[in-house]
Amino acid sequence: MSRPAQIIGTVEYREGEGAQMTIRKGRCEVEESAQDVTLSWSDGQGDSDGEGLTHGSAAIPLAVYKSYVASRAIELLDEESSA
Repeated sequence: MSRPAQIIGTVEYREGEGAQMTIRKGRCEVEESAQDVTLSWSDGQGDSDGEGLTHGSAAIPLAVYKSYVASRAIELLDEESSA
């Protein structure tokens, strides 16, 4: 089950063996598993049909995610505040 969050600091991930990439600040969804966390987000406004909207997702190790939450780079939101 996913929960809403907001990225308010620097949060980075690595695609495969590539360079570190920064996730843009703003709202995202967090899905936690036993070993890692998947962050997913949408960039841009898009039109009424969702055209032009870019979706992104990144899996990061659970320990790294917890350090981002502890340092307040990721703020977990209540379900009520996601409406």
